[in-house]
Amino acid sequence: MAIRRRTIVYQGPGGPFEGVAAWDDATSGPRPGVLVVPNILGQKEADNLVAERLAGIGYVALAADLYGQGKRATRGADQSIYMDPLNADRPLLLERLRASLSALSALEEADASRLAAIGYCFGGKCVLDLARSGADVAAVASFHGLYDRPPYENVTPMRAKVLVCHGWDDPLAPPEAAVGLGRELTEAEADWQLHAYGGAGHAFTDRGLPKQKGFGYDEAADRRSWAAMTALLAEVFG
Repeated sequence: MAIRRRTIVYQGPGGPFEGVAAWDDATSGPRPGVLVVPNILGQKEADNLVAERLAGIGYVALAADLYGQGKRATRGADQSIYMDPLNADRPLLLERLRASLSALSALEEADASRLAAIGYCFGGKCVLDLARSGADVAAVASFHGLYDRPPYENVTPMRAKVLVCHGWDDPLAPPEAAVGLGRELTEAEADWQLHAYGGAGHAFTDRGLPKQKGFGYDEAADRRSWAAMTALLAEVFG
C-alpha cells in the first residue's frame, strides 16, 4: 500500500477552489471515487486524513473545498463566516458541490461512473442536497448532518442510496428533525437508512472536540458509523 496525496485546484462559482485527493498508488486503474465534504470550518487536514483512510480501502477520495481557495474558518465566534452565505443560498451551494464532484470525476485515478459522497455536520447537509438534486452519485452518507430542506424540489425517485448517521442527542438536529427527514426521503422514494446513536450528540466523529452534553466525540458512534458507511460503499460498488 502506498497512499498518495495531490492538491487539486478546480473552478466553480466564486472559485477557484482547492481540495486534496488521496489514492493508493499500489492499485492500478480507475476505482470508485468518494467526495469528502467538510464541516463548518471548511477544507482542512482532518478531511485529508478521511480521504487517505478511504484510499486505504480501495477508493480515490477528494476532500472538497466549498468556500474558495484560502478561505478557511477557525473555531470561535466567526466560525460560520463562510458557511452562512451558502446556507442562505442553497442553489449556489449545490453549484459548488457539483463543481467539486466534477473535480473528483476528472481525476485520472477515478472511475467517473462510480461516485459517492460523504459529509460531516454542514457537509452532512451538503451530501443530502446532492442526493435531493439527483446528482450523479450512487450513495451518500451524512454524519451528524443538518436536515433542513433546500428551496428546490427533490428528484423523485431519488437515485442515490442514503445513509444518515445521527446522534440522537444532537440539539442541532433533534429527534423530530430526523423523523422529518425520514418522511422526506420516503416521499422521494429513496433507498434510505437512518442509524441513530443513543448518548451521542453533534460532531460525534470529531476527535478534537471533547464530549459534553449534546456535542463532541463519541468513540462508539464514530466506529459504528464508519462501519455503516463502508458497508454501504461496498454494497453499491461491489
